[in-house]
Amino acid sequence: MTASLLNEDQRDCLQEIANVAMGQSADRLARLLDVFVVLSIPNVSVLTPNDVAMTLNSLQALDGHEQQLTGVCQGFIGDGIAGEALLIFNGTDYRDLAQLLKYDNNAENRSEILMDTTNVLGGACLHSLAQQLDTHFSLGSPTLLGEHYDIPDLLNKREVTWKNALVVEINYTIEDHRVNCDLLLVISENCIDGLLEKLNYLLD
Repeated sequence: MTASLLNEDQRDCLQEIANVAMGQSADRLARLLDVFVVLSIPNVSVLTPNDVAMTLNSLQALDGHEQQLTGVCQGFIGDGIAGEALLIFNGTDYRDLAQLLKYDNNAENRSEILMDTTNVLGGACLHSLAQQLDTHFSLGSPTLLGEHYDIPDLLNKREVTWKNALVVEINYTIEDHRVNCDLLLVISENCIDGLLEKLNYLLD
């Protein structure tokens, strides 16, 4: 496996697939909450574990202000592809998000709010990716991140068996509301062969 993990054609193909998946998941969220969701172009890159932590650190310093990140981690696997989906909230006013989801804003509901948003965005995005790749992903139990630990530090301390991972980063912002989150799909070099086969099939 080369350090680059995928060639330029494969990267462009994956970026286009991620763009479609992002649009479908954003549309689902927009319809559910009756809002307009602002999207950026998906970023596809190859990162080391330290790079992933640095990416999260950069999210933590959004707008020049250090802030606590919160998020949800969920594993996915299917047809020779396995990875983790990290939905990271930064610069989010949870009172605003609670109101959109018609929840009372209290500490007990915060985890439920995060899980519900993850189910909508992460679930729809992964479903669309799997559909375009002609496969099916089984999802693991979601894990709450950042409630009691700093997320970059937490990820830095995890035992990892890979040196490089393919990371697809997608940003979602709800217009006229202080709700902003990043979805990171992390697929390590040990679990990427199935994805490369699917991309090569689409390119052929």
